[in-house]
Amino acid sequence: MPNASASIAEGVINSSITAPFPSPSIADWNQSLEKESPIARVEWAMDNLPGEFVLSSSFGIQSAVMLHLLTQVDSNIPVLITDTGHLFPETYRFIEQLTERLKLNLHVYQAKESTAWQQAKYGEEWAISDDTLKTYNRRNKVEPLERGLTDLKANTWFSGIRRQQSAHRQGLSVVSTLRGRYKVHPIIDWTNKDVHEYLTKHNLPYHPLWDEGYVSVGDVHSTKPLTLGMSEEDTRFGAGQRECGLHTDGDGI
Repeated sequence: MPNASASIAEGVINSSITAPFPSPSIADWNQSLEKESPIARVEWAMDNLPGEFVLSSSFGIQSAVMLHLLTQVDSNIPVLITDTGHLFPETYRFIEQLTERLKLNLHVYQAKESTAWQQAKYGEEWAISDDTLKTYNRRNKVEPLERGLTDLKANTWFSGIRRQQSAHRQGLSVVSTLRGRYKVHPIIDWTNKDVHEYLTKHNLPYHPLWDEGYVSVGDVHSTKPLTLGMSEEDTRFGAGQRECGLHTDGDGI
């Protein structure tokens, strides 16, 4: 696999080292990686960060970009999705469509209690309070993700989040650490225009609900289409919590 630029390559680490690595080195890496293309960032990470490597995906509005990008570098990279049991029917069909088209090595993880069991036991947690929403997200998103990453022996995982998506994400870098692993955001600095151009160039689809005004898609009960006067953040969780915990909890730097 080709190395990225020489200035980045100076940050090579031994694959036996477990994250988190001293943050000054990460700062140096990010200074160089900001100048690189997404594909170069992926190649650098796979050359210099510890494996195994995993891509997490929500199969959301623009997820085809990262799924295509990563499988161009490693066609068999494990793709991890956490299924809450509350996804849109269109999302499940989108998962099937992209899995078949891109020949994805898909791994689906869910909470240990079924959706029906949770609702009988806890009620509609997402509608009760911020605290119960956090509990719901941790049980249905964070815990299954972490279990999947552990099962897949991941030391480095890739995510397609972008700075343009929320206030929290504006402060994220290309490489960080989160919950004891390296986390890489190859398209962190991309705009919606960049995403559209990539999808068009490679004849890749948006999520089916894009045509119905959705700019972000999660659970049925927590997602709304974008309407006049709303920001992208407003379309999730009733303009409340934008982050579900997947990208915020722990030791991220």
